[in-house]
This record gives sequence, C-alpha cells and structure tokens, in this order.
Amino acid sequence: MCASRESSPTAGPVRPDPLARPAAAVTVPGGLPLLGHLPAMLSRPLAFLDTLPAHGDPVRIRVGPRELYVVSGPESTHRVLTDRATFDRTGPLYGKIRAFLGNGLASCPHADHRRLRRIVQPAFRRALLPHYAAAMTAEIEQLAAHWRPGQTVDVTRQAFRLTTAVAVRTLFSSALDAPAAERLRDALDVLLRGLYLRVVLPGADLLPTRSRRTYRQALHAWHTGVAEIIADYRARGIDRGDVLSLLIAARDEDGQPLDERELADQVATLVLAGAETTSSALAWALRLVAEHPEVERKLHAELDALGAGTAAAGWDDLPQLPYAARVIDETLRLRPPAWAISRSTTRPTELGGVRLPAGALVVCCLYLLQRRPELFPDPTRFDPDRFAADAVPREAYLPFGAGATKCLGDRFGAVEATLALASIARRWRLRPATAAPVRPAPRLVLSPGPQPMLLTERVGAPAR
Repeated sequence: MCASRESSPTAGPVRPDPLARPAAAVTVPGGLPLLGHLPAMLSRPLAFLDTLPAHGDPVRIRVGPRELYVVSGPESTHRVLTDRATFDRTGPLYGKIRAFLGNGLASCPHADHRRLRRIVQPAFRRALLPHYAAAMTAEIEQLAAHWRPGQTVDVTRQAFRLTTAVAVRTLFSSALDAPAAERLRDALDVLLRGLYLRVVLPGADLLPTRSRRTYRQALHAWHTGVAEIIADYRARGIDRGDVLSLLIAARDEDGQPLDERELADQVATLVLAGAETTSSALAWALRLVAEHPEVERKLHAELDALGAGTAAAGWDDLPQLPYAARVIDETLRLRPPAWAISRSTTRPTELGGVRLPAGALVVCCLYLLQRRPELFPDPTRFDPDRFAADAVPREAYLPFGAGATKCLGDRFGAVEATLALASIARRWRLRPATAAPVRPAPRLVLSPGPQPMLLTERVGAPAR
C-alpha cells in the first residue's frame, strides 16, 4: 500500500433522509473501465478511502468486476457486525480467506461460529493472562538482547518476529524447535502479503507468475507444518499447559472434540491474530512515539518511575503503565490493524437508507470510522490522552470488532503490545534512519512497510 499523505475529508458525510424510501448507493467517481477503483486500492488505498465519506454511507466502489459497499458510520457499522442473520461471512472473498485460514473463528460463517467460540474461549480466560505474559516478557528480553547502541533495525520486521515467537510459544509451548518456528514464520509472512493481493485482484491465482508459485509453496509449508505439530501432540498425549493442549482437550456442548482440520484451522487463526495484528500495532506505536516528542517524554517519565530492574516489563508492572496502555489504544484508533471487516448480505436489505441486494459485499472501514471528526476531534492527531478521561465514544472505537465475532484475544494482544512498547522504550530511544515516510504494506491488516530505525540507549536505562 501507499499513503504518503492522508487527511480527513473536509465535508461531512451525506446522511440519508430517514423518511425517504431506500435509494441505490452512490458509486464513487473516478473508476476506470474494467478496472474500476482497483488501481487506487493497490497504489494509494488510504488516501482513496479518505475521500469516500463525502459521497455517502454506504457508498459503492468497484474493484474489477466486483462491487463493494463501504460503510464508515457507527450505526451502520454496528448493525453489520452484530446482525449476523443478514450480514454473514460468506461469498467469494471469504472463500479466499478460508483457503489460508480454513474455517477458523475469524473466518467461519454464522452457522459454525457459536460452537467454535465456545470451544476456543477457555484458552483466553483472564486467569491465564499472567502465564501468557511471562512468555511475552521472555520473548521480548530475547529480542532486545541482540540489539546494540548505534544499530539500525527494521522495527516492522522485528515486531513481526517478536509477536510470531510469542504466538508460537503460547500455542505450542516449547515443543517447537527454532528452525520449525522460523519456517512457520516465513510461510506466514508470504501468505499475509499474498492474501491481500488475492482479495483485491480475484484473478491473481490464474496468472503463472513466480509470486503465485511462492504463495502456493508457502501455503503448503504452512498446512504441512501445522499438521505435523498436531500429530506430534496427539501421539505424545501430554498436556503442556499451552493453547493447543487446551484445544485438543476441549469439547463442544455435545461432548465432541475438534477434528484434525478444525484444529488446524483454529491454529492458523490464532497465529494470525496473535502475530500480525499485534505486530502491526507495536510497529506503528514505536514510529508514532518517535515522531511525537511530548508523547515520548510522558512515556519515558512513566517508565522511569518503575525504578530499577530488568529492561523487560512484566505482568506485575501493568498497573503502573496506564500511559503506555493509552499509547497502544490511540495507535489502535489511528492505525487499526483490522482496518476493514467484510460481510456479505444473506438477503435483500436496507442499510443507512440504501438498498442492498442479496449477496452484496459490505466492507466496514474501521480506519474511517475511527477518524470521523464528529466523533474524534482533530482525528488525525496522535493523542493518547484521549483515553485518559473516558471521552472516547465506545460505539465508534472498535479495533477488535464488535458483537459475538469480536476478537477473543483482544486483551491478550493489548497486554503484549503494552509490555513490548514499555520494555523497548524503557531502554531505547528510536529514531527513523531515513527521511522517507512510512508506507503501509499491502496486507490484510494495516501494517507499516519496512521502517529502519536507529537505536540509541537511554541514559540510566536498566541493565540487561
């Protein structure tokens, strides 16, 4: 993706007359013959999205032959995410997503969701968070142990390595050796980059290109690696106290366990949720802190108040890190990893005064929702103190979704991002190594592209 200059639209959204009969959605101008708005979605998606609210809510865009209805208002977004009888995770788009994730909790249709959620939910009980946080702290310490003053690191890549390591460690305990974990991480990286292209360009898999071969090889490596891990767990029959052990032991309300394919699908979903979304939030947070000296000063003051100790923050430090948590909250508002959540209509319906046919693809754009000026004053400003006085409208702050399909790992991800940010900022001051702007990468989540940053050790930082 590319978004070198972003701004909120100056005009407010066009609101439908509540007494009027439902009308056809306005098609956003600027589409090209055959391609529609595909070039803009590939080259400058965020700048393009910023123009949409001025045309209505929802509005219609074309991506090749496919029509999408983009929603960014709080009422319409809430309805799409909670009315599962009318808006379901079906259609060709979710078919492509399930080719990678399988029928996991993040991609399954309404008919399967309740059963799978009941099985997976115990793995994210609040009582387990201290145990998971210990794994997070250990991986953060291991990452930072390789950093040196004056070194330049790609924080986007480093954040991804950290969060995939945490996801693997909490899912598989210590059962996965380093080479196997690296293979899974590399496959995941390829799949996440390739999946966005397949979503916006339906014919990508029809072209005999090198990228198609690489994607298919990664997909095979991912499925094979996960299947081998599950088979090993089954054969050993040991409860390792990790997430996979909980999933293997879990039973639904009829007393039935997950079968092999269902287990593999849940593993794929949890690795994606635990790795890509959290790494995106952390990488953006590190950049935003570096670009806002007053935020950095407040964060460092809070971290210095922790006193002596190791560089990595732990579970017991969280009550003393309210500002670090607010930095993550504001990052999730300004740069939500789940920037667009899609559903398909199961029947003809009306949304925001607009007629939608059965089978319509509806995209809830959380990126736009969380930047609406009537909900968030000065919306493009990075201001963690928005969250200090409970002034944020909760119906418009949905970085983890809403309703029954809200992310189960929301607290897990927030804890991990907060601990990682605090641990890194406690010891290091990061500065961009180049003047080049950060360009979001074309992935399913709003992840920054490569961003080299220079490490400077803070004076008086805790010893390693």
